[in-house]
Parts: sequence; structure tokens; C-alpha cells
Amino acid sequence: MDAEKLNSSWEDVCRQIKSYDHIDSTQVDAFFSRLHPQAMSDGFLMLSADNDFIKTWIERHYTDFIKQALSDLYQNPYLVNIEVDASAALASSDTTLNNEEQTGSLSSSPEGILPSFKKDSRLKSESPSQKQELKKEPKQDLPKLSAKTLENTFTKKPEQEVGVFHPLSSLTFENFVIGDSNRMAYSMAVSVAEIPGKVHQNPFFIYGKSGLGKTHLLRAIQNYLYETLPELKTVYVEAAELLNDYTEAIVAHDKEKSSYKKFKTRYEEADVLLIDDVQSLQGKKQTLEIVFQIFNKLITLGKQVVLSADRAPKNIDIDERYITRFNSGVTLDIQPPEIETKLGIVKSFIKEYKESEGNSSFEIPEEVKIYIAESSSSNIRELKSAVTKVISQMIFFNQPYISLEEVSRLLDNHFSGGASKRLAVSDIQTEVENYYKISHADLVGKKRTRNIIYARQIGIYLCRQMLDIPYNDIGKKFNRDHSTVMYSVANVEEKLKESRGLREELENLRRLIRDS
Repeated sequence: MDAEKLNSSWEDVCRQIKSYDHIDSTQVDAFFSRLHPQAMSDGFLMLSADNDFIKTWIERHYTDFIKQALSDLYQNPYLVNIEVDASAALASSDTTLNNEEQTGSLSSSPEGILPSFKKDSRLKSESPSQKQELKKEPKQDLPKLSAKTLENTFTKKPEQEVGVFHPLSSLTFENFVIGDSNRMAYSMAVSVAEIPGKVHQNPFFIYGKSGLGKTHLLRAIQNYLYETLPELKTVYVEAAELLNDYTEAIVAHDKEKSSYKKFKTRYEEADVLLIDDVQSLQGKKQTLEIVFQIFNKLITLGKQVVLSADRAPKNIDIDERYITRFNSGVTLDIQPPEIETKLGIVKSFIKEYKESEGNSSFEIPEEVKIYIAESSSSNIRELKSAVTKVISQMIFFNQPYISLEEVSRLLDNHFSGGASKRLAVSDIQTEVENYYKISHADLVGKKRTRNIIYARQIGIYLCRQMLDIPYNDIGKKFNRDHSTVMYSVANVEEKLKESRGLREELENLRRLIRDS
């Protein structure tokens, strides 16, 4: 089969898979973009994956779907074989690497994940002294491991081969829901987990508001390393816990001279150190200085450091030298999830419940899932607790079905920034009019100047997001038809993908509306 026909057939298979019930198309786009068809004949398909992570993920979760799609399309049972071909990932990254290196950050195509780095391209832009310094580093930017450790790493034990693995927590890459708001941070986290200690990605700093998935990514890195590189010493710690450890070590120092040394040793001997919520260290000068020493030592030794915070490094009240070092690798933010991502999280959480309880017949109506996704704030914990509340209601009262009206009553006071019966379209319109300094007559009228169209679309978008009413009802309040309302919402959602300023603008408006 020629290459063009092979690629076309593979695209047909991907489309077929995405048509199946309970398949998350964003997950398929993300992971299947790293699969490449190599050969196909009657009853056989060979694919190559960019790395072991993709190969294992596909084999665990999608092989049966690939076989089913092939059978449905060609009415024939198929054998599917997947091999690893890392050169494909390197080749695809060559064209984007030069631009990425200029900013120290990553760009990501809508469907792409797992960015790879061209190993020696960074030398092109370095000064002679910097080149000499870089040449001293290990060729593959790996942590310094003994020959025995490397041998054990790439020779898996029998129990690993049969998939016996108990994660340290339930937060893994497998159950992280990918969306436009978190795709880049997720991609970088996977890249760090696959090859910790790479110069380009060390340190890796993730920031974003509470409840957006930062801890999930740190724990996922920890779990992935625990499964694939158990010989590495991976340490996850919350900044508050680290602060307590340091305080206890200092207090005990007079009685036990080794206590402080044990404290430092725990962190300095880590091959991968993950510190969560580092903003908790602001104002703690002594602890920060110790963390900074440990940080510098690990980075110098080629060990990986991953940090998270609820704000960008520049917005943490710490010394400038800490900020500079925290920003010296890759710094990425996680934005509040869009409706599609929140809906994906709702569905994923329900799926986890069904699997854990062995209750495959349990289901929540689709309209209820959408209501929860649209009504919740950006905090994923609030989202999951709403789903838990609905599940508990159905199980406790032995309800095989729950209506949207019942759920609306059940969650009436649950959401901090979502739908509320006390909130009306007029409340949103008033705040939008005040914010953009336009009259109500202009907002709902026929004027089409740029500033009025912009404010009108923002108002329509917020009504759709914050209220439990359909497009048609919103349209009546703005003197617009159903299709115009749909276009306005889609237009704002598209702009949100590229504009951080707009995201901040909408957050300000939501706060004003909730406080009004």
C-alpha cells in the first residue's frame, strides 16, 4: 500500500474510533497524533509510536478500539502491532524548536503533545564559554546514573512486564483530562517524566489558580517515574510540609546534631524533586534560602526540579534571584477549563466511579452532565464534588434516573461562581454595560460599531456560561436569534484560546456579576 493510501486509511480509522460512544475525541487527537502508520494489508496493521509512554497508553486503552474500527471499516479481523520509533518525534520537532528556544517556552499545535527537543541545537546560539560548559553535561541530558541503574532501568522486571503497578496516588497521566486550557502544561509534564533532567526543561514551573490540575500533573510525574524508572529517587512534597520539616529539624538540632543533615539529605539526594504550592514559602526567608541551595545543587547535577504555584513566579513575594532561577527553565500556566474540558472531567469522574464500584450500568443523564459542567466554576474540586453529590443522591435513594430539575435543586447552593436561580440575564447585562460604558439600548439594539458588538458578544457568552438557560432564551433578551447567539459564544471561545487578556477580563466580569 502506497504512503498516501496508507495515511488516508489511518485517518479513516481515527475518525471511526472517535464516532464510538464513550470515546473522548480530544484524547484520541492528542495521543493518535503521535502514532504513525507503517504498513497495512488484509488483516494486519503496523503502527509506530514516538515513545514507550504512547505505545503503552495505546496498547492499554485503545488497541481494542483500533481493531474494532478496522473490522467495521473493512469487515475483517485485524492484528495490530505497535513499535517505538523515537526518530519520528525528533523529526517533527526540528521545525518548531528554533522558535521555542528563543523564549524558553513551548508552542503546541492543537492536536500535538509530548514535545521533543533536538539534542544539540541549543549549541548554535550559545557563546564559546557556554558551549564549553554545555559539553561537560551528559550527552543525553539524563540524571547521572550508575551503569547498574541504567541496566535495571531498561531491563524491566517480570512483574513490570505483565503490568503489575500500584500508583502512589490516583492522579496519573491516564486520568488527566486534556483541553486547550492545559494542553501545553500536560505535554511538558509528560516530557519531563519521560526524560527528567533535560537542560531545556529544568526547572519546570507550573502555575495557575487553585483546583486547575497542578497537583494532578506533579503526582502524575511521580507515578510515571515510580512505574518506569523505580531506581530514581523521586520526592514529592508540599511547600507547607517542607516548611514543617525544616522547622522541626532546626528545633531538634540542639538535641540531635544529625537532624538538620537528615533534612537536607532527603531532598539533596533526590533525582527528581517536586515541590507543590511554592507560594507558601513567601515571607519564610530562612526556608527559602535552604530550598534555593537544594534547588541549585540539584540543577547543577542535572537532576530534575518541578515546582508549582497559584501565581506566576514574578507575582510571588520573594527575592528577585529566586524568581530568576524559577524562570530559568520552562514556565507554563494552566488556565481555567473551557466547557468542553469540564464536561470531559465530569464524564471521566463518572467512569472512574463505575469502574471502582463495578457498576457498569450506572449512568447520569447527559443533560445533567452538561448542567454541572456549565454551572461550575473553574475549580475542578468543586466540579468533582458536585458529581459526587449527584452520585450519592442516586445511590442512597436507589434512583436509577435523576432529572435535571432534581439536580438543579440539589446543587442550588453548591457552586461558587456558576449558575444560580437568583442570577438573571439582566444582572449580567447591567455589569457588562457598566464595564464597557455602553447603554442598555445599545447592548440589545441594532448598532454594530466594534465596541458595541464586542460587549454584546461578551454579554451573550457570559449568559450562556453562567445561567441555566438555552440559546433561544438568551437571544430573546438580546433581541437576537438562536444562530446569532451560538455564533457569539463560539467567537468568544475561539478568542479565549489565544488571549490571556480576555480571560482576565472575563474573570473580572464574573466576579463583578457574582458580587452584584
